[in-house]
Amino acid sequence: LFCFSDPRTDPWPLVHSPLPVTLLFAFYLVVVALGPFYMRKRKPLKLRGVLTAYNLTMMTLSSYMFYEFLVTSILDNYSYLCQPVDYSQSELGMRMARVCWWFFFSKVIELLDTVFFILRKKQEQVTFLHVYHHGTMLFNWWSGVKYVPGGQAFFIGLLNSFVHIFMYGYYALASLGPQMHRYLWWKRYLTIMQLCQFLAIAVHSSYNLFTECPFPDGFNTAVFLYILSLIALFLHFYYQTYTRGKK
Repeated sequence: LFCFSDPRTDPWPLVHSPLPVTLLFAFYLVVVALGPFYMRKRKPLKLRGVLTAYNLTMMTLSSYMFYEFLVTSILDNYSYLCQPVDYSQSELGMRMARVCWWFFFSKVIELLDTVFFILRKKQEQVTFLHVYHHGTMLFNWWSGVKYVPGGQAFFIGLLNSFVHIFMYGYYALASLGPQMHRYLWWKRYLTIMQLCQFLAIAVHSSYNLFTECPFPDGFNTAVFLYILSLIALFLHFYYQTYTRGKK
């Protein structure tokens, strides 16, 4: 089952038409493809101050979104088993829709992760997993904000923004220089946290496929299949980085 676009979010920036995000994604792919050629004969940029500011900003934004998802869901008595979208103009319904939009917009900002890797000539970081994850999240949350800004979708934003608090905290520490490496021993546990997040989302979305819940099955199916792809890719990354790499 699908649904019509939400008239509340339709006029918001980047939401009405898929064209802006499609053009943005196309430009992103051009940067991924041509960026390394542009940097080939240039020295890598350090960007230490820019990276620290960026990562702290993203950490703050993630904290804000986690707070909004959590508090709004509590105030509105959200169910973790079955929560339809509140399409009303109520204060809490609009509050949840707004944080969903911010979460979508954070995925637009996060495309800069790739740009910074390319400018620093860290091309080994721009993997298929990296590009796939950043690109697909952009479209996933565009459709989420356009059609279902709230309801069951809140759980994904809640977990992902929580994980990103730690992820961007890790990146902020790493951007301060080699002297901070001794404090970054927990990278492996960050990957485990991401995998636990994906497993929780898979269980959450699949549960609704076998129960009667007035939330579009099409979205739960899409989320479940997408999360399976991320679990497979992140497990492969974990094996290559922490198991095979260690041997």
